Amino acid sequence: MIPHLLYYQRLVLGLLWLCVMLSLAWPSPTGPQEPRPATPITSRRKRGKEPQPFTGLTHKPSCALCEHETAQPQPRPPVRPAPMPPTTRRPREIDTSMHFCPHAGCRYRGWLGLGNLRAHGHPKGGSWRQFHCRAGTGSFPEHHGTLLHGKRVSVELRVRVLACLAEGLGIRATARVFEVDPNTVLEWLVEAAEQLEALSRHFLCDVPIR
Repeated sequence: MIPHLLYYQRLVLGLLWLCVMLSLAWPSPTGPQEPRPATPITSRRKRGKEPQPFTGLTHKPSCALCEHETAQPQPRPPVRPAPMPPTTRRPREIDTSMHFCPHAGCRYRGWLGLGNLRAHGHPKGGSWRQFHCRAGTGSFPEHHGTLLHGKRVSVELRVRVLACLAEGLGIRATARVFEVDPNTVLEWLVEAAEQLEALSRHFLCDVPIR
């Protein structure tokens, strides 16, 4: 009588042998494959070592103002006039080298330290000195073109109001503190902003940036 373990081993071996014989005898559905022709290997195109410009980095200005400025020719810079010779009078003690003539028809307008200005006294006992241009264009006060020109209010009050606004105090609160009309405080604030804009445009023009 055959033991059960030996019987199961022979049954497993017989099934394996049957599977191997069927896989070898079963015909292949595709048949032998034909060899594919070998594709020739082409050499890659050699790139030049010279750098080529990239057109995406340069573009036309998108701003209409920039296009208008680049289209129109720039005016020539004004020619600096010759300094005026000193007079035979006693030299003045007031330094006028940091002031210039503001009149539009004067050829010394905008030029500093050319000896064309003379300092006079304080007209009508005021706090501002008067300057006279020797080029014949007239006189002007020393605070011409500033926030205090043409104002009858005291300098200290206006400076304190602008200081409070710069510290963050509101317009109505500042007006209540100094007993000034809120519209007047707003007007002083707008004038100070325009003066600051003109000053920044003058000093921050043609700044070389690296």
